[in-house]
Amino acid sequence: MEKKKTNFGIIGLGGRGQGMLGEFLDVPGVRVVAVCDKYADRAQAGVRIVQEETGETPDMYLDYKQLLQRDDIEAVLIMTTWITHARIAVDAMRAGKHAAIEVGGAASIEECWQMVRASEETGKYCMLLENCCYDRNEMALFNMVKQGMFGEIVHLEGGYRHDLRSEITLGRENRHGRLFNFMHRNGELYPTHQLGPICKLININRGNRMLSLCSITSKSRGLNVWLRDNKGADYDITEYPFNEGDVTTTMIRCANGETITLHHDCSLPRPYSRDYVIEGTRGIFQENSHGGEIYLDTLGEKGREPEWFEFPPVREKYEHPLWSKYTREGVHGGHGGMDFLVLSAFAESVIEGHEPPIDVYDTAAWMAVTCLSEQSAAMGGQPVPIPDFTNGMWIDRAPYHRGLYCLGEVCTDFFKTEEQA
Repeated sequence: MEKKKTNFGIIGLGGRGQGMLGEFLDVPGVRVVAVCDKYADRAQAGVRIVQEETGETPDMYLDYKQLLQRDDIEAVLIMTTWITHARIAVDAMRAGKHAAIEVGGAASIEECWQMVRASEETGKYCMLLENCCYDRNEMALFNMVKQGMFGEIVHLEGGYRHDLRSEITLGRENRHGRLFNFMHRNGELYPTHQLGPICKLININRGNRMLSLCSITSKSRGLNVWLRDNKGADYDITEYPFNEGDVTTTMIRCANGETITLHHDCSLPRPYSRDYVIEGTRGIFQENSHGGEIYLDTLGEKGREPEWFEFPPVREKYEHPLWSKYTREGVHGGHGGMDFLVLSAFAESVIEGHEPPIDVYDTAAWMAVTCLSEQSAAMGGQPVPIPDFTNGMWIDRAPYHRGLYCLGEVCTDFFKTEEQA
């Protein structure tokens, strides 16, 4: 059955915003009627993308508050610089629109509470577009954990380890906000890519929560070396004393006893990795460049030393049904297909009127790690408490919405129904 068309607005049309807009237009039921960016050329690029994809011409704005005044828009996607995500989301919810925001960390705990309060008081959603929750590996592992194959989860690791030296240092030329964050901040600036899947795996905000964290940061050298090699000694920021350490390590303690280690590593030469590790009483998974490796008690032979098994053949056996469906229908879009899935999850929640799989409490808790890590790093790695944005509701939350994109459980019955239809 064809989904009813629902009006959306897009705020923020840099490189990421333009790419996501193109994918969002492919989601059933989505109609983009307004685009906005403070730079006219980017806003005009958004208009062209909608025209080329749909034949329709959306209205263009340079001030997002004017877009939010419209009463024919149900929800907005916010893909601006990190430090503006929360305030625009709050304004959107106060204006009666659901909000989806691109990933990034919070600048303060106050803005996290503002998002929570705005959502609670208006009944509007605020969903972090954490695409890694829908990656193929993460979803297969989620399926296996929920089946009890790893036993009780004890420890998890993850990170954002991505050589972004050119993107960061050329931020002024490319109008990209990462540069200024690396110049002035020091901590876990981009925590959610692996933290999101980890939190869903161990039921954070639904029977569990993060209690405290501590962060330490290394010295900062990588960006200066890259600038000297590529822009020369006379470039104005070649010798700038960047605040952000080259490697930040954050450790988190959870209410149910699990520990989490996160790494942020963007200014040294290295291949991309999210360093995913799941360690439980019956097995372990760890990411590698070949798709990962795994050991489970049920895979090994009794009496023999544990040895690694390649993960891809195991994943094939325990594929999440959403990815089985997606593979049959044709995987498309950015980052291996997970972008399209997270956009589809948000669109469905708006169109069908149910809570999104990543809610405002998840959004606030995951984003809060950034400003809390800055505090801890500034105090030499001292532990700091993580607020409970649910105000105790994590102990006994209302049920989550079950469906194709659910991140609380694997809703196999929905896929069987769809296959029979």
